[in-house]
Amino acid sequence: MTAERIDPASARRRQRNGELVIDVRSAQEYASGHIAGAVNIPFEELGAATLPDGPVMTTCGGGGRGGRAADALVESGHEAYSIDGGTRAWQELGLPIESAL
Repeated sequence: MTAERIDPASARRRQRNGELVIDVRSAQEYASGHIAGAVNIPFEELGAATLPDGPVMTTCGGGGRGGRAADALVESGHEAYSIDGGTRAWQELGLPIESAL
């Protein structure tokens, strides 16, 4: 099964309504700049993570890993969506980004 891809503006609306954004990049990539409010669960650790009930959205830098992560979550029975274009597309729209560096 393939997870639905959603555009960043729609993802922002969903996030404002309480839906979790999961950034599946490495901790170092996440620290360099991520969607404000996103939780970092690296792709390799996603299968062992405890996720909240309800839908989640996944992201990465450009959408590739985020899409694969959302697909894997859907395959395992979760409701998951991928943010099309990832963090770069989010930032291009001027949506909030945080950085730990």
